Amino acid sequence: MTAVAVERLWRRRLERRKALARLFVAACQAATLLGLVFLAILLVDVARDGAGYLRPELVTNFPSRFPQQAGYASALVGTLYVTGLMGLVAFPLGVAAAVYLEEYAPPGRLARLLEVNIANLAAVPSVLYGLLGLGLFVEGLRMGKSVLAGALTLALLVLPLTILSSREAIRAVPFSVREAAYALGATRWQVVRHHVLPYAAPGILTGTILSLSRAVGETAPLIMLGALQYVPFLPRGAWDYFTVLPIQIFNYVSLPNPEFHRLAAAGILLLLAVLLALNGTAIWLRNRTRIRW
Repeated sequence: MTAVAVERLWRRRLERRKALARLFVAACQAATLLGLVFLAILLVDVARDGAGYLRPELVTNFPSRFPQQAGYASALVGTLYVTGLMGLVAFPLGVAAAVYLEEYAPPGRLARLLEVNIANLAAVPSVLYGLLGLGLFVEGLRMGKSVLAGALTLALLVLPLTILSSREAIRAVPFSVREAAYALGATRWQVVRHHVLPYAAPGILTGTILSLSRAVGETAPLIMLGALQYVPFLPRGAWDYFTVLPIQIFNYVSLPNPEFHRLAAAGILLLLAVLLALNGTAIWLRNRTRIRW
């Protein structure tokens, strides 16, 4: 085969690869656009059904048999309680586990075993965590159907995601940063505390945002845990009974009265507002940390 024939064959294959690449990009863009279209349709439908119930009583009234008097006060406070306690448990444990696995754990069979199990736990269905929380916290530790039991169950749910995202953020810190700190006489803990964690903080907070978003909308674990659908009072502590917004929405949707269905749509909008507020706060902290470091 002559050089000219080889060049023609090469150009023909190159054009074919470029055409396949353009086709793949177009397919990805079409899939993304299709998902956004369905999401927009769903949001418009929910907003149209729930707009009539977007009033102050939605967040001040308790659940009721009468849709015009029903609200989400106990569910909203319960969601904030559970989410706050979950973050206080899952975030420190997840970051500490990631720091140990990346900075302290010696390479070997134990480290590989931990990595494989954490990756597997991140893919476990959420309902199984509900069964685990029911057996461990509600029955085993006698916590009952309390805010603390729900928060610990959701903490177990998001802990593998927090560990994985934190490890990736820590791994992305250049090793030269560590070497420079060691060269100046810093200990390993000083290197981790003053150099690695501050540089990895934006990535860690990004993983926390994703974990928080998953936990706020979870219903199956809390249903298995025994969270109540009707709570006519505000939880005042970690040992009180509770409900959360997804469970209260599920309860209203299951009722036959169409007015409750529109009330459930308003609850979905309220849940989206809470989720955006929590994520916005986390994003603000992430951006502030990124600008500082």
